[in-house]
Parts: sequence; structure tokens; C-alpha cells
Amino acid sequence: MQLTTLEREVITDSMLKIQSVQASLDQIDGSKFPDIDEIHSCLRTANKSFSAALRTGPSKRVKR
Repeated sequence: MQLTTLEREVITDSMLKIQSVQASLDQIDGSKFPDIDEIHSCLRTANKSFSAALRTGPSKRVKR
């Protein structure tokens, strides 16, 4: 199923937000933050899922 241009933009924006959160968490001492490894794992999984969605092919134009 092809994504619309708007859907691709929304997914890309979400990916950038996830990457920003990952970078922010890298600045925190993991020993002071419970379950930091699980949070990182969850963020990596979400990022991979969004990346896979964007690889589904070209975007579909929405007729107006």
C-alpha cells in the first residue's frame, strides 16, 4: 500500500522526533534512569518500523 505525501511527511517528522529523544537520552547517565536500555530498544524498534514504512515505495498523490 502506498503512502500519501502527507503520511510520508508525518512519518518522517515522527522519525526525527524519535532520533531527537534518542540523542537526548544519550546525555543522561543510564545508571540514574531506570529501564534506560528498554527505552532505547523501544525507540530503535519504532525508528526501524517507520523506516520500513517509508520504503514501501513512492508516495501516492491525493486527489483534491
